[in-house]
Amino acid sequence: MPINALKELYHENRSTLVSLFLLIAVPVLASSGLVYFFYEHQEAFLNLNTWQIIAFFMVASFTMAFALTPTTFVALISGFFIGWIGFPGVVLSYGIAAFIGYKVAQLIDHGRMTAFINHFPKAALVMEELKHHSWELIILSRISPVLPFAFMTFVLSIIKVPLRKFLFASMAGMLPRTLFFFWVGTQASNLLDLLKDPNEGLFGKGLLIGLVIISIFGLYYLLNNAIKKALKRSSEKNQQNF
Repeated sequence: MPINALKELYHENRSTLVSLFLLIAVPVLASSGLVYFFYEHQEAFLNLNTWQIIAFFMVASFTMAFALTPTTFVALISGFFIGWIGFPGVVLSYGIAAFIGYKVAQLIDHGRMTAFINHFPKAALVMEELKHHSWELIILSRISPVLPFAFMTFVLSIIKVPLRKFLFASMAGMLPRTLFFFWVGTQASNLLDLLKDPNEGLFGKGLLIGLVIISIFGLYYLLNNAIKKALKRSSEKNQQNF
């Protein structure tokens, strides 16, 4: 991309780019403080009543939406403190967090990123092709434990994947790793050890590596296929013009 285009990208999308950066950095910085908080108050969290559990998941929905708590962190502590009765709450809170993040991203971006991409016809065609495969795109971006939840919510909102499909595909895509980390939380006997270094075991490590590989190669296939189709459509339009 030419230097002038990069300058234009930053100038016209400064708030969007800053938000994307924060959505990557904040979870890493916030996690250490949260480990200490939950460790110091673990007795209270081990005795939550029904309404307190509901309040816990509502708060978690907002903290995940704004990248204050990683989704893995929420799954671990929910499994540890609440047990399997809280699993539906985790899944539902993911959906609420995705909805909040999607709407906030739209308010921040105001369509500026899409308008900028439209300056480059081939890039716009690639984005259009990706939207045709939004279900696969969302699931593949969600199954990886490496890709930050709030960051990917922001990105998927910017490219304007349909909201309803986004919510259901997000929850479906996150189920495998959520189930695993929740289970790890239920098996732990020490909160501090759990949060600092979850004992994933050989099976767990293999599962997570497998999910990352599926995500990487799946996203690569989708992007590569979208680029090929976009170039073909661009070529056909050029021929029609002649």
